[in-house]
Amino acid sequence: MTIDFMRALDKWVGIPACAVFSMVDYISQPFASKKTQPIKKILFIQISEMGSSISAYSSILKARELYPGVEIYYFIFQEMQDSIHLMGVIDPQKVFTVTSKSLIGLAKGLLKMVWIMRRQKFDAILDLELFSRMSSLIGYLFSARRRVGFNRFHMEGLYRGSLHTHRVLYNHVRHISHNFLSLVYALREDPTALPLSKVQIPESDIRSLKLQSSKDEKKAIFAKLRSHCPSITAKTKLILFNPNGSDLLPLRRWPMENYITTAKRLLNNKDFCVIITGAPSEIEGGNIICDAVQSERCVNFVGQTTLQELINLYNISNLLLSNDSGPPNFASLTNLHTLVFFGPETPICYKPLGKNIQALYANYHCSPCVSAYNHRKSACLDNKCLQAITVDEVYNRIIDLVKVK
Repeated sequence: MTIDFMRALDKWVGIPACAVFSMVDYISQPFASKKTQPIKKILFIQISEMGSSISAYSSILKARELYPGVEIYYFIFQEMQDSIHLMGVIDPQKVFTVTSKSLIGLAKGLLKMVWIMRRQKFDAILDLELFSRMSSLIGYLFSARRRVGFNRFHMEGLYRGSLHTHRVLYNHVRHISHNFLSLVYALREDPTALPLSKVQIPESDIRSLKLQSSKDEKKAIFAKLRSHCPSITAKTKLILFNPNGSDLLPLRRWPMENYITTAKRLLNNKDFCVIITGAPSEIEGGNIICDAVQSERCVNFVGQTTLQELINLYNISNLLLSNDSGPPNFASLTNLHTLVFFGPETPICYKPLGKNIQALYANYHCSPCVSAYNHRKSACLDNKCLQAITVDEVYNRIIDLVKVK
């Protein structure tokens, strides 16, 4: 399914569905049990990008801190579940998935999952999505006494009905990890004290996770690299490019010709090797760069790694240059120097956390032009906010970070 089809489905099916179920919920309120149960089982719902799960890491830990002994479950699209397993904070048996590859597969999976999840009898559901009607409907159908999610309140934005019992204000000038934490805090608040959450979230609540690779894992990924480029040695500076990124928002891409020019300049130094990474569907982008650069030290490694192998690659490399997408979030789990392009979205909310992450941002007046309130769909057809970031600036930042004279 394309992203525009999913947006249309969320709008034309989601709006009436939210309205109908909100009315059903309102009518049934007088008959609902008012007995409060202790929170022993919490389900997190996430159906968007893989990188979002990394931003939810602190929220998962906070839920365990506020509710000792609580069981944490996660619901995510099947194609993105590796990101949850990678962090190792949730029992794999407690991660539930459905496919998002086709509408029929999604519908069948959700029907089956509603039956399964209602039998789990969750005490609380935390909807991590920013105004997705699908996630709010899923949370309602999964049936929990407490359902926490973001609400537009009196702002222009995406209608989700009143399916959440705890309605939280999405703060568009705070980092997404803070917003996710606010959902956890809302569970302890009076749901009538709108808007939630009326709390101060300390910076100490933001936790970092670092994933180390074993010597064997590093040796294996190094050998895999050398099979593509035998001239790589232990002294080679490995510069990773992630030039494509998610199809969710192609507007986030730095121009391909800039990646090509940057690669050519880097490869003037015989100690550099440029490695193109990405999902299997993005292999053509890797071919474009490698064909234009015409160097054996420009390696198309797109689609050649599992997510764990990608972490291992990060742990032996010197720097990642990437569009705003999932890979920089995974790089934040390592000590890899990472430069991330921002323009249509803001680094204030979405820059991956970590001292090793730096944003490349031109700070145009029109930026950011996509947000939670416009379904991340922009009128822009010419991303000058990214084009304004020059090859010279990027090249100099790379050289400075990898300490090459």
